[in-house]
Amino acid sequence: MVLEHYRIVSPGKSGVSRRARFSPMGEAIWSSAAPSEELFLGATVPERRLTIFSWILGALLGALLLRAFFLQAIFVADYRALAEGNRVRLTRVAAARGIFFDRNGRPLVKNSPSFAPAIVGADLPLKGEGLELASSTLARYGVSSEEWQESLRAARSSPFETVILSNRLSYEQALSLDVQGARLPGVSVAVATERVYEPAAGESLSSLLGYLGRLSDKEYSSLKTRDYGLNDRVGKSGLEAWFEEELRGRFGKKAVEVDALLRERRVLNSTVPLGGKNLRLTIDAGAQATLEKILAAHLRQSGRRRGAAVALDPRNGEVVALVSLPTYDSNLFARGISQEEYSELLNSPDQPLFNRAIAGQYPSGSTIKPIVAVAALNDGIITPKTSFLSSGGIWYEQRWFFPDWKKGGHGPTNVIKALSESVNTFFYIIGGGYKDISGLGPEKIARYAELFGLGKKLGIELPGEASGLVPTPEWKQKTKNEEWYIGDTYHMAIGQGDILVTPLQIAVMTAAVANGGTVWRPTLVDSIYDAQTGSWSDNRPTRLADAAGLGSAIKTVEQGMRDAVLAGSARSLAAAAVPVAGKTGTAQWSEKKLPHAWFTGYAPFDAPRLVITVLVEEGGEGSTMAVPVAKDFINWYFQTGRGI
Repeated sequence: MVLEHYRIVSPGKSGVSRRARFSPMGEAIWSSAAPSEELFLGATVPERRLTIFSWILGALLGALLLRAFFLQAIFVADYRALAEGNRVRLTRVAAARGIFFDRNGRPLVKNSPSFAPAIVGADLPLKGEGLELASSTLARYGVSSEEWQESLRAARSSPFETVILSNRLSYEQALSLDVQGARLPGVSVAVATERVYEPAAGESLSSLLGYLGRLSDKEYSSLKTRDYGLNDRVGKSGLEAWFEEELRGRFGKKAVEVDALLRERRVLNSTVPLGGKNLRLTIDAGAQATLEKILAAHLRQSGRRRGAAVALDPRNGEVVALVSLPTYDSNLFARGISQEEYSELLNSPDQPLFNRAIAGQYPSGSTIKPIVAVAALNDGIITPKTSFLSSGGIWYEQRWFFPDWKKGGHGPTNVIKALSESVNTFFYIIGGGYKDISGLGPEKIARYAELFGLGKKLGIELPGEASGLVPTPEWKQKTKNEEWYIGDTYHMAIGQGDILVTPLQIAVMTAAVANGGTVWRPTLVDSIYDAQTGSWSDNRPTRLADAAGLGSAIKTVEQGMRDAVLAGSARSLAAAAVPVAGKTGTAQWSEKKLPHAWFTGYAPFDAPRLVITVLVEEGGEGSTMAVPVAKDFINWYFQTGRGI
């Protein structure tokens, strides 16, 4: 652009105005102009360029104004929170988790303080040497690279929440890491709480109490609206899971002001946490440990590895002891189980994490015969005096033979002898009928079995309870697309075939016989303590069914179960500390492996206060494998003054 400079000079003698144009060198170039000619000073810029420039300038100014509006009006809360986060920290104050006590007031778990490394995402360096130093330092305290990366992601997603790593620190390690904290922004030592389960009550208690675990991403997403944090541990199994809400309590909050070095200066406000509720269980810790010890000893002696046992009070359904072997130690999870340890438990062929007492489903064997007998007596199929000849089995239409367990049979047999000696022939006849004798049929057997608690969940306060199976012709047609045959009924009447039960169900069934017909819901909880009210609230027994109208039939069956101890398949119990009634069972389930061994019974016979049910997987005969376990426990239980 060339700038031309003009100067207006006065008119000459000719009366014509002149103007001087100065060159860049300052030399004047004269020219004349008519009086009407317009004179000006300026630069020769095209008008189009000026318009474009104005639009660009206006757009820039508009963008700046719009950005200022968003910062001051729309995102003001976010940026205020960010600024406050650098000065004020809101922390959650954990509530003391509720404690389990046994029926005698003995604590089964305690909350123990522990130390763990922790990080805060907002204070950690974004990258570079500072972040690498934090990673390498924590690695020296046992934090794996996988856990570091996982914790770092959690810390970045919730930058102002403290993320506690799972690795526990000794007191000396905690002091050492705390000293190094000055040069590790975002890294600190957190005082955490871990559950310590009472080892003296037996490891089998782990199947009941369960354990806590860190929240998964999915759990955190669903629970964060209920005031759960990244570091919270939640009940994963057992009573810890079932009563999570009651045990957890209510967390408190604390707002603290920190300085530039992230040191706490003062508490701005706080809310006090409320401890979780304590649970007094129906479990007797001594009985639990003893039953576990007895069952484990008999398993070792016989070379067996898996079994379950249930002891409960027939008067109200309270579970006194519940054992599943093999088992695990809840303290492994409490202190932070390693991947290797967890894989070993998960992949073990003996399934120690599986609670056989409530979730194991097995053929009932002869333990179901008392219910078949009650049904036949009550429906008039037989009377207490009805007798059939047992000659070793029965032929059906001269084509199919259904054997008794005793070669040659048991001779003339009434219902009491049939229960005492577990005579299959008798139950074939009353279950499915024979010649001109009408039997119950599968539907009636199923109806009575369900009345006494089989084929459905009983509602014990544990996750994972199985319902078992009481088959019917309709079920077989729907499930297997097969017809129901007379052989199915015969097998059902002696506890074989498709019928499946849990040890807990057999114990509840036996309790109903012992108490005259009341089916109680099995329970593990006696009462719950509420810190707000300072009082215990009792857990009242719940009736699931009432078969008291079957009283006379039940009385006859009780005598048959008593005779099983006096002279029948459970006669080794005749010398027990108190009079016992019971029923053995040998449940076939495989052509290549030994049957499962069962025993279920109650004591004392004249005033029942204890039911004991024992199952040994692949144990063979119930009389030789399960009965000795029950005998040892019954003797210990009553000789120590329990059951009063």
